[in-house]
Amino acid sequence: MRTRKRVSSDVAICRNDCESSAILEGLDLIKADSLISEHDVVVITPNWVKKSRPEEGIVVGNESLKTVIEYVKAKNPARLVVASGSGGNETLDSINEGSFDKVLEKEGVEFIDLNYGPFVTVRLNHDKPEITSLNKIFEQMTCLISFTQLKIHEEATISGTIKNIALSWPPAEEHGFPKKSKGIHDKLHGFIVAMSEILPVDLAILSASPAMIGTGPSKGIPKHTGFVITGTDAFSVDTVGARFMGFKPQAVNYLYEGGNRGIGQTDILKMNLYGIPLIQAEKEFSTAVYGEEVSVDAD
Repeated sequence: MRTRKRVSSDVAICRNDCESSAILEGLDLIKADSLISEHDVVVITPNWVKKSRPEEGIVVGNESLKTVIEYVKAKNPARLVVASGSGGNETLDSINEGSFDKVLEKEGVEFIDLNYGPFVTVRLNHDKPEITSLNKIFEQMTCLISFTQLKIHEEATISGTIKNIALSWPPAEEHGFPKKSKGIHDKLHGFIVAMSEILPVDLAILSASPAMIGTGPSKGIPKHTGFVITGTDAFSVDTVGARFMGFKPQAVNYLYEGGNRGIGQTDILKMNLYGIPLIQAEKEFSTAVYGEEVSVDAD
């Protein structure tokens, strides 16, 4: 079973009206360049959950995805793949609607639709389902990057870099359109934890430009805040993202369970935090989306 490239939980909180600039600043602060070598097979999984445009806050941004691709290409990996599987429609429909096809073409990057095979079968530490198919790139990749938007989620409480992987990788060919139609949402939090065990994220990029508030993953209100959270531990990144939304890990069951199992770090006192101080970031985020300062961690 794969393990994360870096054991430490390094997290950067950055803010810039230019999403790409915030991403690059965060990657620099956590020294992300050391995660990628010329021997790596790097897979970037962007959130292309459904057919929509980036400004709606449902899928990632075009220019920011281009920035992430170019960052990885500069490290000259052995292979670079963009791989995703939409949950509500054909992935190619999501790509075309969001104009991501132009990004992939311009960058000349390989694309794999995770909704289709060839597959390998993996066993999960979960009872529904106990197994799932995954595209065979699962066995070949050595570095996994999750890039997604921060959202409130009507079932998962929040949606971040962990859930992005957990729901992008199981194939619709097996689990249906939408993917929850055949049962993986019945015990959603447990499924997310089980998937995070077999698909550890080496580099997590969580954008709040825009973030989705009110509800989600697609019916909420997009709010541009300028914030991007980057890190070497998806559980740590999503824990910070949850705090932006007003939740501690105990309120997000998959974060709580994953932290207790030692899959990732959810204790902010055990993270290496860089960039904007957490309490300041919480206040700035809430001011941007609600017009008033709110902080989970303020006295």
